[in-house]
Amino acid sequence: MAGATAAVASGISARPAAPRRAALAGRRARASVVRAAISVERGEKAYTVQKSEEIFNAAKEMMPGGVNSPVRAFKSVGGQPIVFDSVKGSRMWDVDGNEYIDYVGSWGPAIIGHADDKVNAELIETLKKGTSFGAPCVLENVLAEMVISAVPSVEMVRFVNSGTEACMGALRLVRAFTGREKIIKFEGCYHGHADSFLVKAGSGVATLGLPDSPGVPKGATTETLTAPYNDAEAVKKLFDDNKGDIAAVFLEPVVGNAGFITPQPGFLNALRDLTKQNGALLVFDEVMTGFRLAYGGAQEYFGITPDVTTLGKIIGGGLPVGAYGGRRDIMEMVAPAGPMYQAGTLSGNPLAMTAGIHTLKRLTEPGTYEYLDKITGDLVRGILDAGAKTGHEMSGGHIRGMFGVFFTGGPVHNFGDAKKSDTEKFGRFYRGMLEEGVYLAPSQFEAGFTSLAHTPQDIEKTVEAAEKVLKRI
Repeated sequence: MAGATAAVASGISARPAAPRRAALAGRRARASVVRAAISVERGEKAYTVQKSEEIFNAAKEMMPGGVNSPVRAFKSVGGQPIVFDSVKGSRMWDVDGNEYIDYVGSWGPAIIGHADDKVNAELIETLKKGTSFGAPCVLENVLAEMVISAVPSVEMVRFVNSGTEACMGALRLVRAFTGREKIIKFEGCYHGHADSFLVKAGSGVATLGLPDSPGVPKGATTETLTAPYNDAEAVKKLFDDNKGDIAAVFLEPVVGNAGFITPQPGFLNALRDLTKQNGALLVFDEVMTGFRLAYGGAQEYFGITPDVTTLGKIIGGGLPVGAYGGRRDIMEMVAPAGPMYQAGTLSGNPLAMTAGIHTLKRLTEPGTYEYLDKITGDLVRGILDAGAKTGHEMSGGHIRGMFGVFFTGGPVHNFGDAKKSDTEKFGRFYRGMLEEGVYLAPSQFEAGFTSLAHTPQDIEKTVEAAEKVLKRI
């Protein structure tokens, strides 16, 4: 399996006592001052986030935590959240004028790079015709045909406006089709913030260390069963204990919301077999992996076809979008073809469809996924080698344009393993990388993303920055 999780282990240092921690903090502060002085001597622009701080402080008076999605608040990494002004290609610029090599990619959509000239030009032409019709448009047909031809499990598709909405629709659909209510999900996997999924969830829930969310009625989660990822025997036991009651198994085929975690050989095959044997459906949440691990997503990459697939991110090219699709007999349950109701004012809007169409067109060009695999592999190997050189226990891996690095020796096969990571050290590493001009996901428990706009020079610079920061921390 390409990009299987690799581990690089080295000496483990004991946690310093309180006085020593204080001394270390003092040394780090002095080192920061020295770096700033050196920057002034060389005529370099000193790293500052003063404007970000001012804007963010104002935002906290108007929006909960100052953000519209929790992980952006830097709660798990510390330091000042960055307020951005513009993006282009592999780069981002904040309101203070700092430039960063970006490995978040708007959390996945920017697979061809930010603000692609071709996509932008097509959006401008579409914009001249209007932003939303609230009625059918031919662009929906075009993108639907592209998705159906690419993704093995999808014979019909319904477009929505977010990954959360896609998973909500898929959940209602599998219950309607099977006449059953229970579902199985995996610890650390995140399928949006619908009530039924906020049980042992990943993403921001894991980042902030939150328990299952307040405000979710017990009745909404009593039909949600959980198992450790990569544990097929645990899934089998749940089926045995709930005979004839389970509608579906939901999972991220490659976990991205608890850090980057790959399926062990045979795990996805076992889930396919278990669902078939028990009359349940298999649902791949490919909001992250769709069109990123391969043009046909993780299901093409691993050769396992689910019954239902959820999509998002890349299929909107950076605009709000989501989709769920699957076998024709299942999808014909969806209104108005069938009785399962779901609707959306902006679903299939022409701007999102346009950006998706022209992003997917670019991904069909020869060598696309080979290039992503090469640069991402070089990036992960470089960071892990830097960790080994500087005495840090780290592990990580990649598949095509998706990757992750943990501050634990690994191997990491599930969320329990991921939680062994040294999150305090990751926070120091994260803040150091910002100062070096590298923007990573602000959580140990989020995957990273590369794009076709990243160059070998970007990767080289990032690895050099990582080694500098790892030496400092």
